[in-house]
Amino acid sequence: MTSRIVLATHNPHKVQEFASIVATTRPDLEVTGYDGPEPVEDGVSFAENALIKARVAAARTGLPALADDSGICVDVLGGAPGIFSAYWAGHKKDPVSNVELLLDQLADIADPHRAAHFVSTIALVTPAGAEHVVEGLWPGRIALRASGEGGFGYDPVFLPEGQGGRSAAELTADEKNAASHRARAFVALVPLLAVLEH
Repeated sequence: MTSRIVLATHNPHKVQEFASIVATTRPDLEVTGYDGPEPVEDGVSFAENALIKARVAAARTGLPALADDSGICVDVLGGAPGIFSAYWAGHKKDPVSNVELLLDQLADIADPHRAAHFVSTIALVTPAGAEHVVEGLWPGRIALRASGEGGFGYDPVFLPEGQGGRSAAELTADEKNAASHRARAFVALVPLLAVLEH
């Protein structure tokens, strides 16, 4: 018998990515997208925003709900953009402008001081009210200029550790999915999925 879990996003690519990961450990668990209204993400941490989204989706659908909140954190900027990553250059959520602004802010910062990491925080909320939060970090640094055609967001300027100086946008989808912050959070999520009713 197949059980369902809802992913609190309107992004079909993210639903597909989550579904692929879940299928490797829980083939009986169907991941569906959320079609309800988007809540106001007024938390002050990745965990708070992920929980806001998961709580709304669980309450509205009556299903266990997953929500991801993620962003990039730059050491020399005190961890910014952080939870404001998607809006770094303004509320139009323009990824090209976000990247341009970040590179401009770091223009005078030498390569050894451009350390950064991606964060993915995933919340799991059940209709009964149980709540769990897991986190994955992907360390690296900010490049001097953008490169690569793949990925999205800050991927063209993020140089992950152990990838030979290639940006996240230069990795294949399989390479990125095996190493990324989201993949690392999935590893922590798997045991939580195992306790859901079959």
